[in-house]
Amino acid sequence: MMTCALVSGCSSGRKVQTLRKGDFSPSLGMTNQVKLPVFTTTTTQKYSDTLKVTDVQGREMLLMQAIQDENGEMVATDYIPPVTITAKFRNVAERNGKVDLRFDVIVPKEMTDSRWQLRLFPKLYVLEDTTSLDAIHITGDHYRRSQLRGYQRYQKFLDSIISDTTLFIRTGDLEIFLKRNLPEIYALKTDSTYVSDEDYASIFGVTEQEAVDHYVDRFAIIRNRRRMGRTDKMYRRYVKSPIVTGGVRLDTVLRNADGDFVYNYVQTIATRPKLRKAEIRLDGDIREEANVIYNVPLSDPLTFYISSVSALVDNTERYKTTVLERKVMANSSCYIEFPVGRAEIIEDLGHNRSEMGRIKSNILQILQNEVFDLDSISISAFASPEGSLAANRDLSARRAGSAGEFFAEYTSHVRDSIKHAEGLFYSLGADDYRSVTGVVSVPFRTRSGGENWTMLDRLVKEDSLMTSDQKQQYLLYADIKDLDARENRMKSDSYYNYLRQSLYPRLRIVKFDFHLHRKGMVKDTIHTTVQDSTYLDGVNAIRDHDYERAVKLLSTYQDYNTAVAYVALDRNQSAMNILEKLDAKPSVNYLKALVYSRWGRDQEAVQCYMDACRDDQSFIHRGNLDPEISMLINKYGITMQQEDDNDMYL
Repeated sequence: MMTCALVSGCSSGRKVQTLRKGDFSPSLGMTNQVKLPVFTTTTTQKYSDTLKVTDVQGREMLLMQAIQDENGEMVATDYIPPVTITAKFRNVAERNGKVDLRFDVIVPKEMTDSRWQLRLFPKLYVLEDTTSLDAIHITGDHYRRSQLRGYQRYQKFLDSIISDTTLFIRTGDLEIFLKRNLPEIYALKTDSTYVSDEDYASIFGVTEQEAVDHYVDRFAIIRNRRRMGRTDKMYRRYVKSPIVTGGVRLDTVLRNADGDFVYNYVQTIATRPKLRKAEIRLDGDIREEANVIYNVPLSDPLTFYISSVSALVDNTERYKTTVLERKVMANSSCYIEFPVGRAEIIEDLGHNRSEMGRIKSNILQILQNEVFDLDSISISAFASPEGSLAANRDLSARRAGSAGEFFAEYTSHVRDSIKHAEGLFYSLGADDYRSVTGVVSVPFRTRSGGENWTMLDRLVKEDSLMTSDQKQQYLLYADIKDLDARENRMKSDSYYNYLRQSLYPRLRIVKFDFHLHRKGMVKDTIHTTVQDSTYLDGVNAIRDHDYERAVKLLSTYQDYNTAVAYVALDRNQSAMNILEKLDAKPSVNYLKALVYSRWGRDQEAVQCYMDACRDDQSFIHRGNLDPEISMLINKYGITMQQEDDNDMYL
């Protein structure tokens, strides 16, 4: 929060009328970051975070510069910011996926008063989103004192609430009563001998608690409870305008301000795809006590056009040579549940319907695929180790056969559906049908996978519930070649029941291998050129400002676009290692100029920038967008022009 205490000589009402009739409102401006400051200090008086200065036209202004300290707190500095200019747009550069939006909030002196609080609410407009930024509060000295008095009165009320229950006992009356009527009891006041409550009651016919309760001020307790129940009400009565601490940028006090108030605001935003500009607007209100006496209209927008290194990306597509195999294979697995010791498929058992639905979907997609023909489907069924090895082999073979029959029937149904969709007749022979639709009868080959020990080994290794000792004990049995003997040995171990209940069911899978060939391809292999999808993903990551991902994808290529990603991340040496090996194209020279400028090597930076502009005039305009190059242009007075013979000169 920013707070300024201002002494006003005119009445509040007349000032509000002046605001409403006049053209007074806070405005937004750009801070000129290139030219030297034109303000001069006119007083030696030091404020915590402000300076009273005079501009070149003789106007007095209050200048505030706030920065973030090492603890993340906003603190003031004695730095005098450069002159505020009236431009309504500026080009700003993105660095490492972020952009700093710097602007000045300028408040006319007519909008400040000792009895007022001016609340300003900057708003950020990015693409379709509107974000409320931290508010700015300018609070008059009288207004703040009124706020503090309210807190003091509320604290006084809180202090009147009694928390010590012993204070409700009328101890004076109790002692007088005991001294006059029961001197034996009163004598216990100075007796340190322990007497239990039961003994006390047997001697005097009344317990200690009963004696105390008789002299408790019950009306005081009732009054105290009423106070406790009125804390919220009294807070609203005394603290009519709370001091806001959250969602506000800075808290400071300015006194005896005769000029305009200027605050340098810095907001950092993350860039995103398609982000080309951001706008800042400002509104707010003026409050006197708890009442809003003036609504600040929404200001004109301040527009920032965002310059990103991603715009320098080379969009040339990259291709690579790949070998295409005529025959390919795809596979998929599903968990089909069978009744114990049986092989028939029941779709409604367990999760069978959803699991088998995935396989149906795979078959349908392959049959309708325009690139591949389906030659055959191999089905392997696997069993868990319980029971004899021979029985499990036989059972898994029968289950594979059942799955083959089930999906062969489904495949036949799909073929018939395709024939109907193509408007064909069932009277067509297989060869004629294939010549029209490419769909023929698909052979199914089934086999027994036996006991699925390979998968069990992997599940045990990856399991998070078994202890290291249990896993080690399991591995000791790996040398037992007789699988039935191995399973029998495990039965005596503590983890066996866990294996049976949790891991064994996952072993009973049915695996499908789809054997395919490319349509129209005769040779077993051919060499072809295809677009490099990994490289394309890396280039797209640069466009999306995801530079870390871009570097991961492009690091093996070590080309110009890899250098662009490094420059965006400010990894300048990595970028230069690549750029020095590339041909001196305009874009390469421009990136070199950026890196050299960051290193403070102005001579190389200017030369590379000139070389880039000589061969590609678009970099003349681009140089004004990047702060590193813009700094060189202003520092050395670089003026790029083009003569008839296309020569570029300073």
